[in-house]
Amino acid sequence: MVERMAAKVAERRDELTELDQPIGDGDHGINLHRGFQAVLAKRDQLAGQAPGAMLKGLAMTLLSTVGGASGPLYGTFFLRMATAVGDAPTVDAATLVTAFEAGLAGVKERGKAEPGDKTMVDAWTPAVAAMRERLAAGGGVAEVLAAGADAAEAGAEGTRPLVARRGRAAYLGERSAGHQDPGATSSALILRAMSEVAAEEGDA
Repeated sequence: MVERMAAKVAERRDELTELDQPIGDGDHGINLHRGFQAVLAKRDQLAGQAPGAMLKGLAMTLLSTVGGASGPLYGTFFLRMATAVGDAPTVDAATLVTAFEAGLAGVKERGKAEPGDKTMVDAWTPAVAAMRERLAAGGGVAEVLAAGADAAEAGAEGTRPLVARRGRAAYLGERSAGHQDPGATSSALILRAMSEVAAEEGDA
């Protein structure tokens, strides 16, 4: 799964950076790519671990290699997921949704952001809600992740007209409107990577 995440980030590194240039530091794609390349370097080590330990390893690697605000936010997201999963040898759909809810709560606490602030929270919030809804309808892991990925992509696209209230983009005020948030966009593509792998593994 980390391989697919890294591949998605690599494919869209330039796009993420271009999204960040008018409203941020202009390096989101570069930073995230560096982080996931570091994760790739540890993939053999991560692959041999239980889900919770793998998520913790992913979190700590991103935390130490991704610069700007994204490193701490993604690090917190996956670290909270790791804590929610605990020592479970496998992750079922219910545990997965609980883990994503914990990750979202961590990001909101760390970034002090709420839906509508034009941040990655605008992708994760509808994603988690859609995942919870799909779980309640009897969905398995792949179905839950697919619903979350669809909602995250819609949420990321929905940041375009918003005026930023958090992060560097907030300094631009009304001029931040008209630009899609790069953090929300990268959140959606990471979730899409997870969804694709789960679907291929037939874990629905």
